Amino acid sequence: QVQLVESGGDLVQPGGSLRLSCAASTSIFSINVMGWYRQAPGKERELVTTITSVGTRNYSDFVKGRFTVFRDAAKNTVYLQMNSLKPEDTAVYYCNAIRQSQYGVSNYWGQGTQVTVSS
Repeated sequence: QVQLVESGGDLVQPGGSLRLSCAASTSIFSINVMGWYRQAPGKERELVTTITSVGTRNYSDFVKGRFTVFRDAAKNTVYLQMNSLKPEDTAVYYCNAIRQSQYGVSNYWGQGTQVTVSS
């Protein structure tokens, strides 16, 4: 099993920045894909960004140029740096991990961290 713990969510003004952390219970190199999703009130959960074990990154259009995903392997942690935040970025942000092993493919979720962008 992989446990994921998000942190860093906060209340921030429009145009501000936050850095979210996702700490995994195992080496991030043992996880094929890690990603950030978000779910705003009344909306479906949506993909924000992914990063593979070899560092390939993908971003949803609505965050390109504003958000950056990066990792610190020594800390088993993936980060989401969020800049130029907008009120529509308000959501619960979830860390996700997909791992292939000898037992098959497993999908893991963190518990989420609240990001609120408001003046």
